[in-house]
Amino acid sequence: MAESTPAKKITVVDVHSHLYPTFYFDLLKSRTVAPYVKDNKFINRASAAGAGKPIIPVLYDVQTKIKFMDLHKIDISILSIGNPWLDFLEPEGAGEVAKEVNDKFNELCAAVPNRLFFFACLPLSGSHDVILAEIKRVSSLSHVRGIVMGCNGMGEGLDDPSLIQVYRTLAENNLPIFLHPNYGLPEEVWGKRAKEYGQILPISMGFPLETTIAMTRLILSGAFQEVPELRFIVSHAGGTLPFLAGRVENAIDHDRLWHSQGKAKADRRTIWDVLKKNVYMDGIVYDKIPLKMAVEAAGSDRVMFGTDHPFFLPVDGGDEIPSMWSNERAVREGFGKESKEYQQIMGENAIKLLDIGGCGCH
Repeated sequence: MAESTPAKKITVVDVHSHLYPTFYFDLLKSRTVAPYVKDNKFINRASAAGAGKPIIPVLYDVQTKIKFMDLHKIDISILSIGNPWLDFLEPEGAGEVAKEVNDKFNELCAAVPNRLFFFACLPLSGSHDVILAEIKRVSSLSHVRGIVMGCNGMGEGLDDPSLIQVYRTLAENNLPIFLHPNYGLPEEVWGKRAKEYGQILPISMGFPLETTIAMTRLILSGAFQEVPELRFIVSHAGGTLPFLAGRVENAIDHDRLWHSQGKAKADRRTIWDVLKKNVYMDGIVYDKIPLKMAVEAAGSDRVMFGTDHPFFLPVDGGDEIPSMWSNERAVREGFGKESKEYQQIMGENAIKLLDIGGCGCH
C-alpha cells in the first residue's frame, strides 16, 4: 500500500488583528472629545454614544496578543491600530506624530521576531506633502506591510480626487491599503427600537455597509483606471460588495445621468474586474456561504484569513475566541482542510501579497 503524503504545514496568517499600544492611548489622554481616554476607558468615534471600552491588556499588551495567537495556532499577525487611527490629529504636527507612532510600532513588532508585522498609520489630516513623505518613509521600515485607512479617506471619502496622488504614491511604494470602517451608518437608519438590540445592527450591518458604499464610490470615480496598480485589502470580505456587484452594474447600465456625462465607456473598469485585479479581502464573515461568495467574486488567491482580535470577546469570559474558530471553520467547511483554497486563505495568499515568506515561523 502506498504511503499517504503528510499534510502540508500551513503558516497561518491573521491579516486583521488590532492593537492599541500604550503610546497610542497616551495621545488621547489630554483630549475631551472623541476619541479620548477617561477613567481608563477608550471612547472612540464608533463608540462615542456608549460607555467606551475598558483599557485592559487584550487591547494593548503584546504578550497577551502572542498568547492569543499561540492558543489559536496563528503563526503571524498583521497588526493595525484600530479606528480612528490618527485621523483626529490637528494638521500642524500630524506628520511628526505619525512618524513617532509608526517607528514605535515597528520596534514593537521587531521585538517579537517572525510573529508580528503591521499596517502603518498616515497623517491624513496633514498636508499632501506630509502624507506623501510619510508613505515614502514607512515603506523602508522593516515590519511595515501596508497602511491602514478608514472609509472617509482624508475626510471627503475614498473617491476624493485629492487622494489620487496618495494612491499613486502608495502603489509606487508597493504598499496596499488595508481598508477598515469607522463610522458605520447614521443612527436614525436603524429605527426607534434599535437600542433594544444593543450593538448588533451597527456592528453586523453598519460597518460592512459603510465599506460597501465607500468602495463602490471609489470604483465609480475611476480611481482604479487612473492608478491601475492600486491595491486594497478590504475588511469583512468586501462588506456586501460581492453580493451587490450585479445590482450596481445593472444600475450603471440604466442610469441616465451616468450616460449623459459620457461615463458609459467601453473601457470602464467594472466592479467585477476591480474585485479580481485590485481588491483583496479578509475572510471575516463567520460562515462558509458568504466566504464562498467572496472567493467566487474575487478568486481564492485574493481572500485571506482574519480574526478581528481583540474584538468579539466571549461574553462569559474565557481565553478562546469563538469568532476565530468560526472564521477558520468557514474555510474548512467551505473548501475542505486539505484543499488548495484552505492553504491559500489561511496563509499562502497573505505570505505572497505581504512578502512575509521565509519568516522561519515556529
